Amino acid sequence: MIATLGQYYFLLVGPVLLIGLIELAYYPLALAFEVRRRREVPASWWPKVSVIVPAYNEGRVIAACVESILADDYADKEVILVDDGSTDNTLPLLCRYLARGNVTVLHRPNGGKAAALNAGIERATGEVLVFVDADGLFTGNTIGRLLNGFTGPDVGAVCGNDEPANLDRVQTRLLALLTHGTAFARRALASVNLLTIVSGNIGAFRRSVLDEIGTFREGFIGEDLELTWRAHRAGYRVAFRPDALVYAEVPSTAAGLWKQRVRWTRGLAQTALLHRDLVFSPRHGRLGWYLPYNVLAMLVLPVLQVLSLLLTLALLVSGDLPLSPQVLTGVGLIGAATAVGTVVYAIALDRAWRDLRFLYVLPLWTVYSLAMSLVVVRALLLEAAGAPSRWNKLERTGVIDRQDVSTLPVELGAPAGRSTDVAA
Repeated sequence: MIATLGQYYFLLVGPVLLIGLIELAYYPLALAFEVRRRREVPASWWPKVSVIVPAYNEGRVIAACVESILADDYADKEVILVDDGSTDNTLPLLCRYLARGNVTVLHRPNGGKAAALNAGIERATGEVLVFVDADGLFTGNTIGRLLNGFTGPDVGAVCGNDEPANLDRVQTRLLALLTHGTAFARRALASVNLLTIVSGNIGAFRRSVLDEIGTFREGFIGEDLELTWRAHRAGYRVAFRPDALVYAEVPSTAAGLWKQRVRWTRGLAQTALLHRDLVFSPRHGRLGWYLPYNVLAMLVLPVLQVLSLLLTLALLVSGDLPLSPQVLTGVGLIGAATAVGTVVYAIALDRAWRDLRFLYVLPLWTVYSLAMSLVVVRALLLEAAGAPSRWNKLERTGVIDRQDVSTLPVELGAPAGRSTDVAA
């Protein structure tokens, strides 16, 4: 029995190590992306842009968000604010912006984020549609830098970059470090046209692409992910612009983080099931081969990690662990050094040296990693049980700790003089 458990141990640990080795390719790919990007000539295409902001009970953050968008130096833009049946003061706050000539406020019964976004798309008149969450803070040139990603007619969408605005807790400081890791991975994937998500909190699509492939799928958890897969399916490239930055809140509580990541994981599971014909599809080239790896790494590997941890504990108790304590210690030290190296490398790519001051929280990455593996198990169980899909938005705090955005104007716009502009 013990010998059998030992065999299972290597079967579980093997794929974990294999995925880790494959992901070493991200380092040169991300560096190549950055070298090419810094040699690019800025785009000369300046279309009309529609910025669409869905909002449900966002009274704590919506004013700062709208003010930052209006303050962006891109001139030819309109802002469409969609209240999705809020029960707080969100709608009155939005209505105070109606005096601005380039702002439209829509009010609709609560129907979820995708439905709110689609209502904004229907009203939009821009050639490029930019989607941002209600807590997002533009940095003054976010729109123009997003447009720089449309380097050719085959680029259908551009994903921007996001960093946490609320750095007041240990958890949010850890997430700040991990966010740089996300940008690192997106650089690598975009360099080979395998970026499979245009983030819902800062992303842009050509209007013509949405007219072709359709808008956000309503009643779906991972609406941003699913729309991006459709863009790939139609043959469009998806670009990444790390300098098109937006600051936004990250979960400040363990419960909030758990809910957010369960929702994200269920979104991936639903999208993978819906588009399962893309897997190993020769018609879609390298994407067809990358997607099974992506699903394996994001949905299967975390389950294997949980099982391998449980098996390790069982074999430790029995005294029959097939690896010596010295080997386990060595693997642990290599893992820790790799984690620190990856974070520093990612911060260097983002040129966000100020975040090195948070390196002291990295030991918590082990706990975070285990929690995220359990998130996947929970999400898959919910999907198997057919649990209902909900927006499950974060509870906002309104905290802004970033010095480079803390001075953004947050005064509300002039009182609305045209209440009839609010569309029901």
